[in-house]
Amino acid sequence: MIGSMPTSRRSSRRPYSAGHVPLDQSRARGGMSLEIADDGEWGVRQVVGDKAYRCPGCNQTIAPGSNHVVTWKRDSWQGEAAGVESRRHWHSACWRRR
Repeated sequence: MIGSMPTSRRSSRRPYSAGHVPLDQSRARGGMSLEIADDGEWGVRQVVGDKAYRCPGCNQTIAPGSNHVVTWKRDSWQGEAAGVESRRHWHSACWRRR
């Protein structure tokens, strides 16, 4: 019909009768977590590397394709952007042990 209001489509994403789905905070932060330690605040993210990195904890190579963490200082005196620029790749166990 000309001049009539179009009917609105209901979203097919989640039915109205479905219960509340809690927010996955890790996914919302892009996998980044915040860790507070004696040496400051750190951004930590789980990654799978596409090349070899040197772990500052054990000075050994992190093999390409292996799971590890990337860390950066969030409370750097030069600002978080400077901390991100100086991020480091660690073996997950070395990071926990530090």
